[in-house]
Amino acid sequence: MEFNDKQIQIIETAETLFAERGFDGTSVRDIADVAGINVAMISYYFGSKEKLMEALFELRVGSVKSRVETLIKDESLTPLEKINMLIDEHIDRVMQKQCFHKIMLGVHVTNKNPAILKAANNVKIRAAEVVSEMIKDGQKKGIFKKKIDVVLMINTMVGTVSQSMISQEYYREFNKQQDMPDEEFQVLLKRRLSIHIKILFKAILTNES
Repeated sequence: MEFNDKQIQIIETAETLFAERGFDGTSVRDIADVAGINVAMISYYFGSKEKLMEALFELRVGSVKSRVETLIKDESLTPLEKINMLIDEHIDRVMQKQCFHKIMLGVHVTNKNPAILKAANNVKIRAAEVVSEMIKDGQKKGIFKKKIDVVLMINTMVGTVSQSMISQEYYREFNKQQDMPDEEFQVLLKRRLSIHIKILFKAILTNES
């Protein structure tokens, strides 16, 4: 789905407010006021707050689908190199879009709106389907194992990165890094996450030790 500049402005405003106040704690009026537009424009573009949340999912998660489709066609990379790129890109997305990360956590932990849950699951399923195609390509080439539980594999990555984001202070304290500048710590955490998940995925996907 393609969004114009005004739609993206509204979606990103909603994203910030949903992360700060929660979906139920944010009104369409709040979004319109912060975006500097009238309520009718939100209704015109999205129809409802629920549809606006669906658009947010499409913007943030739907892009993964097109990215994976592009990678599948890239014959200059090995299947494992493609997976490693996806890992690094996922870590980057979560670290750069922490508002969306908070929203996704809230959707699955506290939000009981069935329409929102269904919309979140739909975009995740579409993303998993194209990742599955990438796995099948590696299997056809004899590089990946035949039996791979794609959803559990993705959950391993998503859960590890998610937990690392919400427990950064715990990680810093345990590793005696409280005095490390935040920018330096973020670079360190990103690198360690990347190495850790790539080792796990290599063990899950291949017969190499």
